[in-house]
Amino acid sequence: MHQLDVWGFPHGSDVSDAVAHIVAELAANAITHGHVDGRDFELRLARREPNTLRVEVADARGDRLPRRQPGEGDVESGRGLCPAEALATAWGVTERQVGKAVWAELKV
Repeated sequence: MHQLDVWGFPHGSDVSDAVAHIVAELAANAITHGHVDGRDFELRLARREPNTLRVEVADARGDRLPRRQPGEGDVESGRGLCPAEALATAWGVTERQVGKAVWAELKV
């Protein structure tokens, strides 16, 4: 959030809040579904062009790709990508030499 503030998107702004939600979801997914003993996940935040922000979270598990699956009833998991997808302009997965990177972009 500090970096967003430096880029002109103050803490508590709509952009800052949207990025915080996306980072939280992608990081939680990396920890829950992408964890490999002895390996951490990697978070990147980039400003592309003058009006696009990209959040990227990489983990070491290339075999467990994320998918959006609306939760039914009172289930406690499976809905996380729905809000992230709603906040982002686009999202996807990029293969890496080890694992994968899940990314989301926002037009600002």
